[in-house]
Amino acid sequence: MEVKIDARGLNCPKPVIETKKAIEGIKEGNIITVVDNLVAKENVSRLAKSLKLHFSVTEVDGNYEISIFKGAYAQSAEDMVQKRPDLLNAVVVITRDVLGQGDRALGEVLMKSYFYALSESEPYPKAIVFLNEGVKLTTCNQQVIDHLKKLTEMGTEVHSCGTCLDFYHLKEMLQVGTISNMYAIVELMNDANNTITF
Repeated sequence: MEVKIDARGLNCPKPVIETKKAIEGIKEGNIITVVDNLVAKENVSRLAKSLKLHFSVTEVDGNYEISIFKGAYAQSAEDMVQKRPDLLNAVVVITRDVLGQGDRALGEVLMKSYFYALSESEPYPKAIVFLNEGVKLTTCNQQVIDHLKKLTEMGTEVHSCGTCLDFYHLKEMLQVGTISNMYAIVELMNDANNTITF
């Protein structure tokens, strides 16, 4: 069974409430909630996590579709996750929107090349964290964003610092990954075997 909820234009917590009702209303199936802003996307995703249900998020025409799997559908989602390649227990921390010191144009080319190479090389890192000017890459740099989307499909988590997004007025422009906070970022880094910082 598939249930689709159009929660675009609804103020929080309505998207979460409608999604929760749909989850409770079926024994098994796929609930798809469509929202039009990052806050609603994060809140509905958080609901799925709290209920220990498998879910995925895709961006379609500027909206977000959160697919939540319940019952036998959850097993199918688990099978898909298990087919992903193993991840390296490492966190990559990006603090700038260019790679290296010196000429900015060269740094932009190097950063794009780095993420292309990263998206083509296994094992993929467990997570990539974007801090300070690094958040410009998850909001404004389409070539890097495309590589990051491929990495998220393989299971890599992409986190952008919420404080940094606010500072640069970019929160509404986030195109890949989730908005995170320093506590969650520290936990990620502490749990990793290796942290690579640029």
